[in-house]
Amino acid sequence: MKLTGKELYSKLVDDYKIIGEKGVINFSLKNLTISIETKDTVGNLLQEWLKAWMMNEKIEFEENNNSQTFPDFHLDKHNQKLGLLEVKSFDWDRGPGFDLANFDSYCNSLLESSYRIDSDYLIFAYQMKGSVITIKNVWIKKIWELACPSGTYPIKVQEKKSVIYNLRPSTWYSERTKFKPFASKEDFLAAINETRYQYPQTRHTNGHWLKNVIKNYQEHTGILLKVK
Repeated sequence: MKLTGKELYSKLVDDYKIIGEKGVINFSLKNLTISIETKDTVGNLLQEWLKAWMMNEKIEFEENNNSQTFPDFHLDKHNQKLGLLEVKSFDWDRGPGFDLANFDSYCNSLLESSYRIDSDYLIFAYQMKGSVITIKNVWIKKIWELACPSGTYPIKVQEKKSVIYNLRPSTWYSERTKFKPFASKEDFLAAINETRYQYPQTRHTNGHWLKNVIKNYQEHTGILLKVK
């Protein structure tokens, strides 16, 4: 069964009704089973569970062999420019603390693989008490629906000692958040471009970055983006 990211989300949330369900994390070795109460394994376990669920539901997908590179899954095995799916998770009580992407790698990848901007992010929010996790909510989002401006740069980033490392998410589900997600991929690209101009390490090499991304996107999709 071939599904888009949104169709996968609908099957998981509307049909399977994953929200509100509970899971238990245990580890067994020989005759000893322990309950896992640390949260550092939850993200990987949810991704492994999702893979098993997709196999059980006979959903077409291909897993990325390199867990360190984007994306986690291809939902279209025949056209790997489409159906790119990244899986993220976070502790509901703490808020989204995951990275959307490495800043430099993402900017560079858009020069050759600009279709990546249309990838889907499947996000699980969980709450953990002891070794029991509860799925509090699930979303399917585009990267520009997760990213947002910030007080420092036109786009929210993780910065340490004046070095930008990662793109960071907004609290997109909160009405009280100061910085709202971007309204479009064009606004998102404009914010990255302006950040690259403001950031000393990319300022002097940024002259044609946006133009080249727009050109590459048109080559891959046939669509000319109009970014202000």
